[in-house]
Amino acid sequence: MTDTRETPERSTTRPTSGLTAPDAAVRALAPGAATIDRIADVTLRSVVLPLATPISDAKVLTGRQKPMTEVVFLFVEIRTEQGHEGIGFSYSKRAGGPAQFAHAREIAPVLIGQNPSDIGKIWSSLVWAGASVGRSGVATQAIAAVDIALWDLKAKRAGLPLAKLIGSTRDAVQTYNTSGGFLHTPIEEVLENATASLAAGIGGIKLKVGQPDWRQDIARVTAVREHLGDDVPLMVDANQQWDRPTATRMCRILEQFDLVWIEEPLDAYDAEGHAMLARTFDTSIATGEMLASVGEHVRLIEAGSVDIIQPDAPRIGGITQFLKLAGLAEHHGLQMAPHFAMEIHLHLAAAYPLQTWVEHFDWLDPLFEEHLETRDGRMHLSERPGLGFTLSEQAHAWTVAEVHVDR
Repeated sequence: MTDTRETPERSTTRPTSGLTAPDAAVRALAPGAATIDRIADVTLRSVVLPLATPISDAKVLTGRQKPMTEVVFLFVEIRTEQGHEGIGFSYSKRAGGPAQFAHAREIAPVLIGQNPSDIGKIWSSLVWAGASVGRSGVATQAIAAVDIALWDLKAKRAGLPLAKLIGSTRDAVQTYNTSGGFLHTPIEEVLENATASLAAGIGGIKLKVGQPDWRQDIARVTAVREHLGDDVPLMVDANQQWDRPTATRMCRILEQFDLVWIEEPLDAYDAEGHAMLARTFDTSIATGEMLASVGEHVRLIEAGSVDIIQPDAPRIGGITQFLKLAGLAEHHGLQMAPHFAMEIHLHLAAAYPLQTWVEHFDWLDPLFEEHLETRDGRMHLSERPGLGFTLSEQAHAWTVAEVHVDR
């Protein structure tokens, strides 16, 4: 892969708000000290995570997408004048990664000199910096990585895990595995993966469905349910590949398997169709992962389209936006199962008052020095401050572009 790293000349002087270097260090290390701090520099990093096996879900089998071979991450690292640091990330599957990086590069100078505690103000300033491209999609996904880094920094400065800074309601969240149940995987291997996931302390199993031949879906669900028994939580995910008549028929057939939920039975933006299914069937309907703003989720909620909402913080603009959505979801009595990015979503699910699940993916493990603990069907918060992770040497090796922004 062509190396497109960029290493602009760094400023040799940084403001210290009138503090000498030793004084600034003391202030930075003193927990609870009153702090008027400023963002000194920002590093943007594009990291390409290769997948060991090309990944196929129903979108591939219906011809709408090609198998996924990599995930592109935008990492943002923020450092303040007083030495506090935070890291956040966004991501893209199949397309959009370079666009996220390019947008972040354009708006990053707005961050320099701002107080990192003013997270909501900063979010708005970044939106206005790129107002001509709107408030959803690539634009807010680039902002999300910055926003998440600011929340990580704030929690680290407080010496708290992010969930504790927000206000957690639990220290462990029910977890289920997705990465072992994709459609490219033979059913025998899916069963082996399910056994291994349960042995690793993961509580539930999600199986991909939505193939052109619905009978194959039912055969796979039958095999997995028989293998797991009746007591293990089982979910299915059609990845938006059914039309309304097919979804109605499939939901009716799937009722017999006592599923926790049926995910994305219809196009992600078909609020009325999802609402019809939610009213008709006992099995919970889950969706939301593909939506790219809080406003798009509001339409789902107001239409009664979901029993279990599945927002993705990096997709909807970060933690600031996620918390706004969480308040609305709680008001409507919805369960929550955030999509992907368990390193972020464990904290947010732990802070949500109603029932939650967090999705376990092992794909991201090589990117981080630390790993999350699963035990007794739950994913457990660590005591590490902030999000609780640092980039691995492998993540640095997979970096394909890097930009440093300061004064």
